[in-house]
Amino acid sequence: MSTDPTDPANPESPRVGVDEWVASHEQRRTHRSGFAGVVERELARVPSPAFYLGFGVAAAILPAVTSNGYVINVGVNTLLYMLLALGLNITVGYAGLLDLGYVAFYGFAAYGYAMLASPQFGLHWDTLAVIPLVVVATAILGLLVALPSRRLVGDYLAIVTLFFGELFATVYQNGESMSLLGFTKPHNITGGPNGIVNIDQFHVFGARIGALNYTAYYYVALVFFMVLLFAAYLVDHSRTGRAWRSLREDPLAAELMGMPVNRLKLIAFACGAGIAGLAGTIFAAVNTAVFASEFDFTSGLLIIVYAMLILGGAGSLGGVIVGALVVNVSLEVLRDPGHATWVFYVLIAATLVAKLRPWRWLAVIAAGTVGFGFAVHAIVSAVWPRGVHGQAAVGGVLGSGLSHWVILPSNPVTIGNVAFISLVLAVLVLTLLKGWAQKLAMIPTLYLAAFVWENRLVVEPSITRLILVGVILIVLMNARPQGLLGTSRVEIV
Repeated sequence: MSTDPTDPANPESPRVGVDEWVASHEQRRTHRSGFAGVVERELARVPSPAFYLGFGVAAAILPAVTSNGYVINVGVNTLLYMLLALGLNITVGYAGLLDLGYVAFYGFAAYGYAMLASPQFGLHWDTLAVIPLVVVATAILGLLVALPSRRLVGDYLAIVTLFFGELFATVYQNGESMSLLGFTKPHNITGGPNGIVNIDQFHVFGARIGALNYTAYYYVALVFFMVLLFAAYLVDHSRTGRAWRSLREDPLAAELMGMPVNRLKLIAFACGAGIAGLAGTIFAAVNTAVFASEFDFTSGLLIIVYAMLILGGAGSLGGVIVGALVVNVSLEVLRDPGHATWVFYVLIAATLVAKLRPWRWLAVIAAGTVGFGFAVHAIVSAVWPRGVHGQAAVGGVLGSGLSHWVILPSNPVTIGNVAFISLVLAVLVLTLLKGWAQKLAMIPTLYLAAFVWENRLVVEPSITRLILVGVILIVLMNARPQGLLGTSRVEIV
């Protein structure tokens, strides 16, 4: 009798294409061998809350390690991103509802706090009264947005929520003169493009957090995040969490199993919106001013939060932490052109080392790219001297080498734009080639990438850092579609 577990004649083996095959995929997963495999298996035995608690302890000692105000401010912003990603993880990661208007809840709460704790209407409510009121109001708003979306899924739901986000930005951007259907006198509600300024700091029973006291806000945000993180963990392991995951995988099957699908959608939207609302109140107090332009689609905030969720792994609470840390710290590092340049070239080198096999091709492409660059630089220097009069963005040895290798025109804007379009086309052509032709085509493509970086991208770090994060996400999605800490899913196709 056959003992092969994959033999169809073996009655103990799961049958491919039926439920028992999917149910037993955990037992059939392959594990790494050697020391890495041992570490992986031992870490898998540690309960998730232990990792969350470890993060909380490590984060709590950060202000004791450094007194740098900039670092603490980055920490506050990172925790705000974690709160946003946590709320989005409930809506998108757990329930599988594509919400493109999520940032509007964040802005709604920020404006709500500003209206109740600023000179805008002469109100200066206590923080303990404002935060619960704003969070509940934001959750109710999420519930109202979800009501007409109960029967929508996928792209249709995304369109409706995107409309809500744009509606919010438009109304608040033009809210300096609002009336009720023209029957009342216009009033300045949101401040319009000027926003609402001089917002009160958090104050409880007369005790007030001082202006620019980032350390205090850091601990406030950390406490809120840790409480909500453990609450989300408990919900994830409850009946509601399991029902959300069923809704995400197959709404029709969940409904046929008797699950209240519409109610689950409403709860997911309300919970996600409420967490975004809490983050919005902290944001308003920290910055002491809010502007509608900070919450519209062009601000890039929605893309950043989604990038954090995707990078960490949708549906993973640990992924929320890792995604927010990696993305926000990367964005801060990439603000400096010198740091961004190092990241760019190290990323290219690491990609080549990881992907090129056999190793001789790595040597050929590296040597070929260097030689190709020096040859092009020498030709341009002889034919067009002004084409090498520019300066590299980074100094030191790397900057000196780039100045003698990359063409650096004194006025690079126009030629940089043309080169950027050419680079996109070159990458597309590169994906169509195979074998040695593809590898040889990498040489001019890599040099063109360096040219575009030095002449066009590095001079606009606000845009370039988002492009780099996007490239990192594309590479990750190809290598690990479920994200860094996400769980791969077994599907019957």
